[in-house]
Amino acid sequence: MRKKIYIVGSGFSSLSASCYMAKAGYEVIVLEKNSSLGGRARQLKKQGFTFDIGPTWYWMPDVFEKFFADFDRTPSDYYQLEKLNPAYQVYFDVLESLTVSGELNEIYELFEKEEQGSSKHLKHFLDAAKFNYNAAMKELVYRPGVSPLELVTIDTVKRVSQFFSTIRKQVRKNIKSQKLIQILEFPVLFLGAKPSNTPAFYNFMNYADFGLGTWHPKGGMYKVVEAMATLAKSLGVEFRTNANVSKLCLDEKGAISGLVVNGEELSADLVLSGADYHHTETLLPKKYRQYSESYWNKKVFAPSSLLFYVGFDKKLANVCHHTLFFDTDFDAHAVTIYDSPSWPEKPLFYASFSSITDETLAPVGKEAATFLIPLAPGLDDTPELRDRYFQKIIERLEKMTGQEVQGNILFRESFCVNDFVKDYNSFKGNAYGLANILTQTAFLRPKIKSKKVKNLYFTGQLTVPGPGVPPALISGKIASDLIIKTL
Repeated sequence: MRKKIYIVGSGFSSLSASCYMAKAGYEVIVLEKNSSLGGRARQLKKQGFTFDIGPTWYWMPDVFEKFFADFDRTPSDYYQLEKLNPAYQVYFDVLESLTVSGELNEIYELFEKEEQGSSKHLKHFLDAAKFNYNAAMKELVYRPGVSPLELVTIDTVKRVSQFFSTIRKQVRKNIKSQKLIQILEFPVLFLGAKPSNTPAFYNFMNYADFGLGTWHPKGGMYKVVEAMATLAKSLGVEFRTNANVSKLCLDEKGAISGLVVNGEELSADLVLSGADYHHTETLLPKKYRQYSESYWNKKVFAPSSLLFYVGFDKKLANVCHHTLFFDTDFDAHAVTIYDSPSWPEKPLFYASFSSITDETLAPVGKEAATFLIPLAPGLDDTPELRDRYFQKIIERLEKMTGQEVQGNILFRESFCVNDFVKDYNSFKGNAYGLANILTQTAFLRPKIKSKKVKNLYFTGQLTVPGPGVPPALISGKIASDLIIKTL
C-alpha cells in the first residue's frame, strides 16, 4: 500500500515537492486553505484586468528549466517566455532615470556613460558573481541545511572571505556613482536584507540580474503556478482547495498520525508543510514545537509589503514593465524596516506595469499596475494608512514621470500586513520569510525535518535555501529528496 503524504499549502515549494514525491510513487494530497492554488502567487482579476498578487519578477530561468527537466518537460511545454528589453527602469529624480538593458554589453555602456571606468569594475564584479552563481546553483542551494560542512566546498574555501564581507563593501569599493551603486545593491532586496548585512557571496543575484536577464511569462507569473499544478496532476497529485488545517495529530510515540482539515481528522503517513513554519508548529502541542516564540521574535525577517493593484483607463508614459522609484533615501527607508520598525516617511517603491509587455493583462488602451512598498513586518495596518501611502506614491509617480494619472484610476485594491496574516498565516505578516544574513544562512535556518515529530517536514521561504520563487522550487526538491531518502 502506497504511503499517504499530505502537503499543507500550495505555494511554489509545495507544488515542487508534490511533483517529486508523486513521481517517486507516493500518494500525494495538497491542502490549500484559500480558494485557489499558488499560495502567495495567486491572481486577481477585475474589470478585464489581471494582476499577480504576489511575485512579479521571473529571474533565474535556469532553475525553472532544471525543475521541468526533472520530469522530461520544458517551461515552453506550458507557457511562453519573453526576455524583457529593457529589463527595468530606475528613477532617481524628476524625469531623471536610468534604463537597464536586457543585453549585457549595453549595460556596460550604460555604466561607462554614467561613470568613466566603471564598466571595467562591473565586469570584474560580474565575473565573481557568475563564479558564485555557478557554485551556489551547482551545489550549495540544493543541500538540506543539516550540517555546517555543507558550505565547505573547493569553491567556497577559495572565497571564504566573501562570507565575512558584505555586498555593500564589495559594490562601493570601486564604484562611486550613487545611481550605479543603488542599481547594484537593489537585487539583494530579493534576499530580504540590507546590503550592509548581506554576505558578499550573494552577489550572485547580480549575475542573475545582468547575466541571465529578466523574463516574463505571457499571462503573468500565475502561468507558472498553473504549469506546475498541471504537471503535478499528470503525476497523480490530488489538490483540495478551501481546506483549512487546524491541527496536526500525533500517535502515542509522538509521530504524525494525521491532521484535522475543516473539522475532519484524516490519517496520514507523513505531513510536509509549505505553510508558514511558525504557524505550522502552533498546530502541535507546545512540547513538540522545535522553536519557541522568543526564537521567532529574535529572528531578522525580510520585509512585509504594502501592495496596490490599480487599473488605469489609459496607457502610461515614461515607465517600463518593471520600474523602481529610488528618488528618496534608501538607507533611511531600510532603517524603518530593520532597525526601528515603523512606517517610512519617504518610502522607496516598485511598480510593475505588466500590460506594457503583455496585452492579455489589461483591456485595449488601458494599463494594469502593481505598486509595492517594502515595510517592516508587524506594523499597524489600517485603511487610513493605506490611503495615505497610496496618495504618496501616486503623487511621486506623477512628479517623477511628468504625467497626470490620478484622474485615470478606474479602481484600486490593496494588500498589506493584515492580509498576509489572514490569507497565509504569515508570522507578523512578513512577505518574504527570513532575511539571508550570515547568521540565518544554510544550516542556521529552521530545519526541513522536525527534530521532535517523526514524519513532519517543512519547505518554503522560512527554511532552506531562502526567499524568492527559484529558491522555493529548490526548497521543494530538497524537502522531497530528504523525505524519499528517509522513507
